[in-house]
Amino acid sequence: MANAPIRIIGIDPGLRRTGWGIIESDGVRLVYVASGMITSDADDILAFRLRELYQGLTSVITTLQPAEAAVEETFVNKDPRSTLKLGQARGIALLAPAMKGLHVAEYAANVIKKTVVGAGHAEKRQVQAMIGFLLPKAKFDSADEADALAIAICHANHRSSPQARAARAIKKGAL
Repeated sequence: MANAPIRIIGIDPGLRRTGWGIIESDGVRLVYVASGMITSDADDILAFRLRELYQGLTSVITTLQPAEAAVEETFVNKDPRSTLKLGQARGIALLAPAMKGLHVAEYAANVIKKTVVGAGHAEKRQVQAMIGFLLPKAKFDSADEADALAIAICHANHRSSPQARAARAIKKGAL
């Protein structure tokens, strides 16, 4: 039996491009709502680039009213500076929905791929093809948007796990 639909935003953090994708899930069906990308000006100083990402995400959340958020965990690059900058962008991706009162879940890239495609080391084109199958009305212009939709789909599938329910209960003060 299907539940009331829940609106979920998936966020694929990046300093240059942060993808976002919003779906609705009733536990059985997935429905595409919207997706897009927030960019920051590479010529700006880091603080202003992070501000652009924060303001962009906050605007999307305010306008489209998701109830929960999911963010991809950071992987470690070979370049420590790039990893640090990605971590700062990821911090913004966690902060923006949290400041709006949303529960924020985090998923590793291989968990997202395994959930969407069935293989933890799937290629981007396989993920995009599966998103097209699962969300036939989805229109995305970039890999960042597709990744964000995959993150939202992953959360829709994992949000009813005992661990996810416990995390939400703790946040609400029920435990």
